[in-house]
Amino acid sequence: MDATAAPAPRKRSRKSFWLKQLHTWHWMSSAISLIGLMLFAITGFTLNHAGQIEGSPKSVEATAQLPPPLLAKVKPDDAPDAKKPLPADVAKFIGDAVKMKADGIAEWRPDEIYLGMPRPGGDAWISIDRETGAVTSENASRGWIAYLNDLHKGRNAGTVWKWFIDIFVLACVIFSLTGLVLLQMHSKHRKSTWPLVGLGLLIPAIIAIFLIH
Repeated sequence: MDATAAPAPRKRSRKSFWLKQLHTWHWMSSAISLIGLMLFAITGFTLNHAGQIEGSPKSVEATAQLPPPLLAKVKPDDAPDAKKPLPADVAKFIGDAVKMKADGIAEWRPDEIYLGMPRPGGDAWISIDRETGAVTSENASRGWIAYLNDLHKGRNAGTVWKWFIDIFVLACVIFSLTGLVLLQMHSKHRKSTWPLVGLGLLIPAIIAIFLIH
């Protein structure tokens, strides 16, 4: 009698262990991805209605003139086009003059040095005339909505943000898979589980196949 009764408690114990593990992974992954999910859901809406949501673009232009000692360091020469930083003292002078950092990688052309500084929600650039030393710059911002939309797309957000998106995606996958397994484990007592899951698949599939041209 004892031998036949033993497997049932072990089976219940094993199921209880995995249920506890799944709940743990599910709530931890949901906690990690919660704010990110809200951000990507909201910006998904704003991107979908970008034409109806007005931004608040602002642009600041500035000019400066390189002094002769610094102009000598950027004068035209026979070197081919290249991508390299500005000389440190030139970058510092320009940064102080136009109130922008000029320490990125610039494009050195025969008649111009161009330093582009795109960022989420805006853009900035500095141009130096290699013959005259005239410096022109523009710093443009398209507002907070554009900033968040660009974060959604990972546009000009840098390596750290790309790593965040990868980790966030992993957390969302764990959240979804553990949720799916938990649905399966509780589906016997919730008859609408699989019809609702099926609708979640069927609705976007029908739209994609029949209504997207």
